[in-house]
Amino acid sequence: MAVFWFLPQARTRAKVEKTECNIQQDDRLYWAPPPASNPPVFSPPPQPPRPPSMRLCSFILVLLGCVPRGIAGDPTTQINSQLSAAWQERKVQPAERCDDRTFVRRVYLDLAGRIPTREESRTFLADPRDDRRQTLVERLLGSEDHAQHFADLFDVILMGRADEGTYQRRARHGWRAFLETAFRENRPWDEVARQILIARPSDKEHDGAVWFLYEREDNYQAIAEAVAPAFFGIRIECAQCHDHMMADEIEQAHYWGLVAFFNRGKNEDTPNGPRVAESAVGGFSEFANLEGSSTPNFLTFLDAGTVAEERPAKEVKRSDEDRLYVSAEVPGDPREPIFSRRQKFVTQVLDGHPLLARAMVNRVWAILMARGIVHPHDEIDSMHPPSHPDLLDWLSDDFAASGFDVRRLVRSIVLSDAYQLSARRPTQATPPDSFAWYLERPLTAEQLARSIQLVLRGSFQNDASVVEDLRQQILEVLPDTVEVPIGDALFFSNHANLDAFIRASDGDDQLIAGVLACETADERAERLIETAFGRSPTESETSAITAYLDQRSERPEEAVAQIVWSLITSAEFRFNH
Repeated sequence: MAVFWFLPQARTRAKVEKTECNIQQDDRLYWAPPPASNPPVFSPPPQPPRPPSMRLCSFILVLLGCVPRGIAGDPTTQINSQLSAAWQERKVQPAERCDDRTFVRRVYLDLAGRIPTREESRTFLADPRDDRRQTLVERLLGSEDHAQHFADLFDVILMGRADEGTYQRRARHGWRAFLETAFRENRPWDEVARQILIARPSDKEHDGAVWFLYEREDNYQAIAEAVAPAFFGIRIECAQCHDHMMADEIEQAHYWGLVAFFNRGKNEDTPNGPRVAESAVGGFSEFANLEGSSTPNFLTFLDAGTVAEERPAKEVKRSDEDRLYVSAEVPGDPREPIFSRRQKFVTQVLDGHPLLARAMVNRVWAILMARGIVHPHDEIDSMHPPSHPDLLDWLSDDFAASGFDVRRLVRSIVLSDAYQLSARRPTQATPPDSFAWYLERPLTAEQLARSIQLVLRGSFQNDASVVEDLRQQILEVLPDTVEVPIGDALFFSNHANLDAFIRASDGDDQLIAGVLACETADERAERLIETAFGRSPTESETSAITAYLDQRSERPEEAVAQIVWSLITSAEFRFNH
């Protein structure tokens, strides 16, 4: 069996030529044609220079070997120390530390899934405490917004985008509630993974865990191809017909072995709701490689060995007898096989596998830092070496040792020096995988929908029409490259539903009415720019807004609506930076 050299216990420190993610400022497509009436286009003002934050003491300790991996030091200190060491070794000068206005917008988007309100920004900026950033992070991690935002992300990561009917079925059958509860209560990630893959809920609260398997409708290859990236951070599709040609450690036997772990499942509708029953017999087959030779589909996956199972001769068909089952713990649920392949997969493959922690650490890093330490985030294999192997090792060990504490992992990253850097690239020669500046990225559909509603109406609804429209338009939550497809640009430039939503946001307590109620041109510009961007307008922006409103003084509501359109479709609004 191939060795998983990219895991810390097996990896040798050979030099590997790394392929860089080609994310260049000039490559980003910000095209969104203005409407016929040409409202002004806005860009952020330059940020004042600030000195970079360097944790010199921690850096020296790491160099001297005084901070053992996974034993001493908190995660944020480790991130700061190891990235600082890497910057020094690569002669990379990191960007400046971002200012408070930038930080509050960034962290609200990443932890709460929306921009802050004017009041929330002002409260944070007025806080005189030195630890105001830490205090804000802690409050957001405990908020309902955070639970909903991470449920949004992991719904797409685990299940993929879907039509509105599918989203409604996921909600109706408890999948959405299951995810929200997991992040609200900060349940251990390994526990969440077990509940999803065994799919035998012990109570009503965990019913939704069944939906990961149930929605795939007994398509066992689809299940295997979803389980591998979701919980192990690898893609196995290339091993369906032969061993992976670029990553030797992923074998064809692993693909069909993973399929076999789940191929006795069968969707059932019970009085308790959807369930995935499991047979005690069957599921034996052989797979052929490109040379035509056949191999039995043994219960094996990656480096976990082969799970022992009595395998009848080809000509023998085992009868499905009652003695092979036990009654379900929950009355009304399907009976359970004494030898459960799903149970064996969880206890003998998933539990304790280093990739479970490693994949989650790399994914959360990608969510917050725009790319993983391994990039792409779901291809943790020998073809994609980590940019900072020791850091990924340490964080993975620490995540497992902490009891798979997701909130602790998120906190450690957003309080790191790297997360708090400016989005201004130091030099064009600075590689993205250095994390020496904050990598801009487009908002997800849900982030954008909530933020648009918040700007226009002061509140948001998850079932608003603008959410549905954006979900169909913005499919990715962790894109491998940063660009805006032409379809997105066309949506923002002339989509009738978006225009109608803006024009319908004209209530007395909403933005358009608030702007019209301002007494001076400066107040109107301040209200618009601060609400949308969380900052004060530049002189040129104030002049442009004033001139535009003066030219359309006979139609003030329409003029303000067009300016709002220009704001929420701008790159400054649609990107986290």
